[in-house]
Amino acid sequence: MSESVFLITIILPLITVLAVFAMRYYAAIQQAKARLANDNAYRQIAEQAAAAQAETARRLTSMDATLTDLKSRLATVEKVLKEVE
Repeated sequence: MSESVFLITIILPLITVLAVFAMRYYAAIQQAKARLANDNAYRQIAEQAAAAQAETARRLTSMDATLTDLKSRLATVEKVLKEVE
């Protein structure tokens, strides 16, 4: 057996093993990047939901104040109408 054939039979399996480990490492990196992007997307959705909830609460407070004002005006109108009768 020649020396070059002997080296090739030793080096090729080692290169194959290294290639497999390199592919697994690369796949792990890509999965981590995808997981990070997914986490960031969920974080943005949660922030948007919190902002929408705060806006809704603000609008409900405003509507409540307007409704209270309308109730007081209606009570005044009813009082005036009762006095007129």
